[in-house]
Amino acid sequence: MPATPPLIRPLSAGETATLIDWAAAEGWNPGLSDAAAFRAADPEGLLGGFVDGEMAAGIAAVAYDESFGFVGLYICRPDRRGRGIGKAVWDAGMARLGGRTVGLDGVPEQQANYRASGFAADHETVRFSGRLVPTGEDHFGVRPLTPDLVERALALDHSCFPARRDGFLRTWLSRPHIAMASAAGETLTGFGVVRPCREGWKIGPLFGDDAATAMRLLAALAAACGGGIHIDVPANQPSFTAHILAAGLTPGFRTARMYRGPAPHIDRSRIFGITTLELG
Repeated sequence: MPATPPLIRPLSAGETATLIDWAAAEGWNPGLSDAAAFRAADPEGLLGGFVDGEMAAGIAAVAYDESFGFVGLYICRPDRRGRGIGKAVWDAGMARLGGRTVGLDGVPEQQANYRASGFAADHETVRFSGRLVPTGEDHFGVRPLTPDLVERALALDHSCFPARRDGFLRTWLSRPHIAMASAAGETLTGFGVVRPCREGWKIGPLFGDDAATAMRLLAALAAACGGGIHIDVPANQPSFTAHILAAGLTPGFRTARMYRGPAPHIDRSRIFGITTLELG
């Protein structure tokens, strides 16, 4: 442990933005408006460790409800590493989440450390990147996600995510993010969001009734942003993966969704792109 234990407290809006900048420096390519959306999820769950009045480490330990939480954005400033500050912040974040099931997305080199903290791998996620080549998929039934569809989008999200996160998602669906929906009559069959990042655009979430719906949404989102895209796809979607490979996206780094505690019951078949590696 450091000679003087760090002061650990919730981050201000400005300090949250600093933590996002650290994520960019680590090469994580965060969204341009991530700070506001992450604070909408749980502002008290964005924690920092301070030494001599300076932020030295941070973590997002978001309590979505009484039974589920998520950790991410776990970063210690490079010049402060090796002094136990990051570990103190990790411990504080995990203590805050208590007995909840806790999720995270772990890179391969950190997964052994997470297993030592009680996490078990649930499934692999692969990032695909590039510019989408037109595939002949039309956008039938796909349109901008307008205010009249928000409640239905929240309900679909709740079937695909372990807890209600309405405050976060309402912010996530707003500008500068672009949200698209797929509907059949009065039934919402899927929706997706693309957000501008430090480099290109990231798509997430991408939820749909089937791979064909997800592909139409992906094509519409890619056309709407007009740039290079990234999407984190669960490995249990082989049909969708084949479609996006054929459309010109290439696989990159892999993470594992890991849980401490019982894995949640969610509709995995409808998850084609996770929302964000930082908050689930």
